[in-house]
Amino acid sequence: MFGKRRVRRRDYDRENWRPVLKCSICNGERVAGFKNIHTGEFREERFIQSASELEDFKQEYGISELPKEY
Repeated sequence: MFGKRRVRRRDYDRENWRPVLKCSICNGERVAGFKNIHTGEFREERFIQSASELEDFKQEYGISELPKEY
């Protein structure tokens, strides 16, 4: 069977964590993850190298918007 890969939906603690895309100004690296809204701690989930990887991450967690932090 060909076509789009089926993504298994994962959940996260939406009351304490918010999704963030950490971006490096120096080298352009991007890491998707979650930031604790109380402590500011960042939990890395996935290194993002392409637009399709970013879309996969958003689909996996049911995220519509992923704000960038530099």
